[in-house]
Amino acid sequence: MDEYKICIGSHRVGDEELELLKEVVHSKWLTSGVQVEAFEKEFAEFAGVNHAVAMFNGTVALHALYVAMGVGPGIEVIVPSFTFISTATAVLYCGAAPVFADIDPDTFNLDPASAGEKISSCTKVIVPVHYGGQAADMDAFMKLADEYGLNVIEDAAESHGATYKGKSSGSLGDAAIFSFTPTKNITTGEGGMVTTNDGALADELKLLRNHGQSALYRHVRLGFNYRMTEMQAAIGRAQLKKLPAILGRKKEIAQFYEEKLSPIPGIKPPVESGFGIHPYMIYAVKVIESEAGISRDELMSRMEERGIQTRIYFPPAHTQPVFIERGMGDVSLPVTEMVAGQVLCLPCHSKLTDADLLEVTGAIEEALG
Repeated sequence: MDEYKICIGSHRVGDEELELLKEVVHSKWLTSGVQVEAFEKEFAEFAGVNHAVAMFNGTVALHALYVAMGVGPGIEVIVPSFTFISTATAVLYCGAAPVFADIDPDTFNLDPASAGEKISSCTKVIVPVHYGGQAADMDAFMKLADEYGLNVIEDAAESHGATYKGKSSGSLGDAAIFSFTPTKNITTGEGGMVTTNDGALADELKLLRNHGQSALYRHVRLGFNYRMTEMQAAIGRAQLKKLPAILGRKKEIAQFYEEKLSPIPGIKPPVESGFGIHPYMIYAVKVIESEAGISRDELMSRMEERGIQTRIYFPPAHTQPVFIERGMGDVSLPVTEMVAGQVLCLPCHSKLTDADLLEVTGAIEEALG
């Protein structure tokens, strides 16, 4: 279906963004400048870190971070398979090898025990993904890092506004990346950010994003063109101010779904870890066919017939041809494969009305009889 009555996600962009965009247009400076610098400063304060480095999107932010941390040929990076593909493909960009570990069956976050079993003499980085926005068990990963001398990168692409034991996501590992695509809680259209307390790492990232230039036309290392534009940053600054209201509405949506869906046999709402705030960038239920009476895929079809968009976030990365053809797909991840066959993501954005939510939950009740 090309047009849905109720979409999986929607951005909240309006006059506030337009006013800042007008400033950019009238300034006649469109590439990285004062807006980017202001957005970096404001985002660093928001995340509770000393440095934020803006990038054109989340994927290149992760690639640049891998490069800055010395990921390259002969290096292994431990990642979950249950994630958007770029967590792992960005490792390939560096000529290194992603090593897939399993996930927790309740939170869908990387399992520290499984990650620990994957550590070898070639391991350099562990990348816990904050699935759906909810922070992974970062204390466990930092303990592994201390024990084996590793770096920890938070893939916080989905976790704007999450907390873990009182600290903001993006401030918990050696560094973190965020994404600002339109499905995220805040958006710049495309856009990414690295957060860190490591000043030397931040300086290296600034070199990498701008062709390795230390001064105009002085290129001290191989770099890339990963700069964020002034337009992206202007939108991001306005979006950051809207985030508290967006998160407040998403909390209401999650509470509504929990109340309506918990009694339905075969529908298992998300499990909150108790570590802190879950920002619900994704609202992912499990559909247990033996209890529901229909399969997850059949439920998706019936929802689509009602004009309600749902999605599977995410097909496991290790099952994708790009990894199979490299001999990286032959790995036993029983929890990942079980969850991937059950997960269903429902509409969850701040523009949903109570009537929309009733229609979503009513459609599920009707589909399951």
